[in-house]
Amino acid sequence: MDILGTMQARYSCRSFSDKPVEQEKIDRIIEAARCAPSAVNRQPVHVWVVKSPSRIEDMKACTRYTFNSTCILMFGYSDDAWVRPFDNKRFGDVDATIAATQAMLEVTAQGLESTWVGYFDPAVVKERFPETKGYTITALFPIGYPAEDGTPSARHSERKGKEEFSTIL
Repeated sequence: MDILGTMQARYSCRSFSDKPVEQEKIDRIIEAARCAPSAVNRQPVHVWVVKSPSRIEDMKACTRYTFNSTCILMFGYSDDAWVRPFDNKRFGDVDATIAATQAMLEVTAQGLESTWVGYFDPAVVKERFPETKGYTITALFPIGYPAEDGTPSARHSERKGKEEFSTIL
């Protein structure tokens, strides 16, 4: 599948089977995130792979949206991110989003599914995952093999038309 095909095929899966994700696939997903571009190549992004049953339980204290996944990726960035001098905009959130998006596409390329979870309590993440100290967590990604009912939502393919979405200047 080409990149555009992967982008069109991916969907937000909200129900995962209990089949574990193979380490080789996790390694490829992490590599996709690792080679993402970052502002001034500062590379402030870190990814935590949460897959032990006890740590998945910790994650359930942070968000109700784990969708029975056996593996959850947690994306964050440090204060080492580049700062735009004109308005002091720190680009860590942008860098983490780029890395997370590349990981999400590799998830699909590996025959898995994911969903982007932004609904989590950052204070509980810091409490349950002290490994994240010094980082701002931006996204949680339950990943895995979809359950039978883990299908795209009815609205998945609804998109604005090109004319409404873009403008040629």
